[in-house]
Amino acid sequence: MKIHVSELSVGDIVLTDIFNSYGLHVLSKGTCLNEQDISKLYNHQIEYVDIEPRSKESFLTEFDELSQEAFHRIKPYYDQAVEGYGEIFHETARSGTIDKKAVQEMVTPLTQHIKQQSDVVNLLLMLNNKDDYTYQHSIEVGMLSYYIAVWTGYKEEEALIIGNAGFLHDIGKCRIDSDILNKTEALTKEEAEEVAKHTIYGYELIRNSLYQYSIATAALQHHERANASGYPFGMPGDKIHPYAKIVAIANEYSTMISARNSQAQRDLLTVLHELHRLSFTELDPTATHTFIAHMIPNFIGKKVVLQTGDVGKIIMTNKDDFFRPLIQIDDRFIDLSTERDLVIKDIYL
Repeated sequence: MKIHVSELSVGDIVLTDIFNSYGLHVLSKGTCLNEQDISKLYNHQIEYVDIEPRSKESFLTEFDELSQEAFHRIKPYYDQAVEGYGEIFHETARSGTIDKKAVQEMVTPLTQHIKQQSDVVNLLLMLNNKDDYTYQHSIEVGMLSYYIAVWTGYKEEEALIIGNAGFLHDIGKCRIDSDILNKTEALTKEEAEEVAKHTIYGYELIRNSLYQYSIATAALQHHERANASGYPFGMPGDKIHPYAKIVAIANEYSTMISARNSQAQRDLLTVLHELHRLSFTELDPTATHTFIAHMIPNFIGKKVVLQTGDVGKIIMTNKDDFFRPLIQIDDRFIDLSTERDLVIKDIYL
């Protein structure tokens, strides 16, 4: 697990060799950190370190009591859903149909528990990592689609359907060669064209499994965009199904915060800013702005790392600029809406 040096503890074990920006070796793989080692990392201006996973008890000390309780309650159901989705993914590839009973057994327990978690930012920070990317992404999009549906005013029964559409939006990828799906470098033109077909494959699989038309259509259209720049048909916003518009927002957000290439990954607040920009050209503005309005208050109290390396906490959001909050660093208060040269690099619990 990669953590900021400010979160290191004596006894953490280094997972890889550590070098500074000049290539000088600082610490060796397998080092059990002591206070002098941690001080050395600060002196060499090392920001993040890969360490071996801590015990659950140690890991949970990073969270406040509410987050610990939520983690204990939700994580088992989340893990079961990710595992269940993997099984459904491979069985669908083999059989050509989706086991609806297995999907409900995967979705229902998790959905029932996330209903009780109002701080979605906490939820994403606790659960998001890079293992089993394809499966976790679909679970995350399902959860976010459900939340967005509720926040935009859908009744519970329909919000659950939209959540299901999010869970199944990428099921068509089971027909894509795994070497292409798992490729971390840029895809060739031919590979990108093949991946784009997952929307059509998903529609076919969902309809063949006797799911309702709206869920299949969300899978088909979740990459369509309001300015007709999307795929597979390049249709304009007034032709895109409302469920697909919600799943598109959830998909964009999850993709950007979960990027497998760490250089492409951005913090949760920066990604909201990007969604806000896209709401004027590509994404549904009403649903996007509703999503942002419900997410922003959840950032208060979260720790941040600025590009300067300073670590602080979000104290207040600015009503005139949601994406540049008031930060407290020790006994200093920094208003990012006026300190325009300062940028948040990372957000964590």
